[in-house]
Amino acid sequence: MRFIDTNIFLRYLTNDDAEKAKKVFLLLKKVEDGKERVATSPLVIFELIFTLDKFYKVSRKNIGEMTAAIINLEGLVVEFKDTFIFALKLFAEKNISFADAFNVSIMKSKGITKIYSYDTDFDKIDKIERIEP
Repeated sequence: MRFIDTNIFLRYLTNDDAEKAKKVFLLLKKVEDGKERVATSPLVIFELIFTLDKFYKVSRKNIGEMTAAIINLEGLVVEFKDTFIFALKLFAEKNISFADAFNVSIMKSKGITKIYSYDTDFDKIDKIERIEP
């Protein structure tokens, strides 16, 4: 097994270097077909989302679709797959930061409905109560 860094996913998703994008496509095809098994970390996925959003100005909807496709690759090992998928949906639909969306996703998975925070973005989330200390 090998590890995949953020820039590999970025070359494929942005196609900003056609030659590298093609090579990454071939690698990801092997991963999808189960011919190669790779791992990445939640931090890589966070960095991917942040970079697509802030530097490449990709729409949140497209970020969600592209990142979900990567996360769901058959031969990719990454923790919190379901958490990421739910968080990507919140990120696109509620217009909140991905970090907030991920935290809400963790909360929901643990049955937590209240959060201590001064961040009013949490007020946009159904069934989550924000409490200021």
